[in-house]
Amino acid sequence: MKSIATHLAPAAIGPYSQAILMNDTLFISGQLGIDPGTGNMAEGFEAQANLVFQHIRAILEAAGMGMSHVVKASVFLNDMNDFGQLNEIYGRQFSAPFPAREAIQVARLPKDGLVEISVIAMR
Repeated sequence: MKSIATHLAPAAIGPYSQAILMNDTLFISGQLGIDPGTGNMAEGFEAQANLVFQHIRAILEAAGMGMSHVVKASVFLNDMNDFGQLNEIYGRQFSAPFPAREAIQVARLPKDGLVEISVIAMR
């Protein structure tokens, strides 16, 4: 088991790793729309979602992988009314065959984020 981290994604805000590589499987912790340079949350759903995917991509690259390695995504939304916009942004990140996914609305996200996404990737 190996911890994967990059300065291109926000540091963990608790006792967890940005990602863990176990054999050929990478487990990326939930990513929020936080600017890693300032530590501030981006304004608005689209900006946060785009940053989330930037972070995921950076962590994948730190592990020697890319978006095509993602097999599963878990999406947590502050408001299910953002689901349509999520699908548009999500659809630009991946190509067919798309990863398996669930999307659920939650009562609250850390730092009052609007979206958090975790992924599992495999070589």
